[in-house]
Amino acid sequence: MRRYELMLVLRPDAPDERIAAIVDRTTRQITADGGQIIKVAPWGRRRLAYPIERYREGSYHILVFEGAAGTIAEIERSLLITEEVLRHLVVRQERPAKAIRGDGDGGDDLDLPSVDDDVEDEDDGTERIDESESEAAPAAID
Repeated sequence: MRRYELMLVLRPDAPDERIAAIVDRTTRQITADGGQIIKVAPWGRRRLAYPIERYREGSYHILVFEGAAGTIAEIERSLLITEEVLRHLVVRQERPAKAIRGDGDGGDDLDLPSVDDDVEDEDDGTERIDESESEAAPAAID
């Protein structure tokens, strides 16, 4: 299972009971699919960078959990049809680098990337120019 972080932005005029019910329903959905809740943190009301559905503020909540990819799809589906949710974002947290263990069995226990991990783009043969190598005037860069 992988570790994920879910940020919920809920309508500021939603009652506290309804907000608690949405967070509770989401956590129950994660645990029902075999996941584990690590942390639930209410951030409170904060001003939005731009209006969303005529709201200038939102109630933020962060959930950190471990779960499977199928769990994420199911959570997003339920959040998309919930009226009180203005926005949500699920982010996969990166795994910390593991030290190489020397168990003395002769084999190296390296933490190699799996097929599911992001693969870096291969070089497509096009030359890229760094801005520091550009001969353009500084005013033209802005």
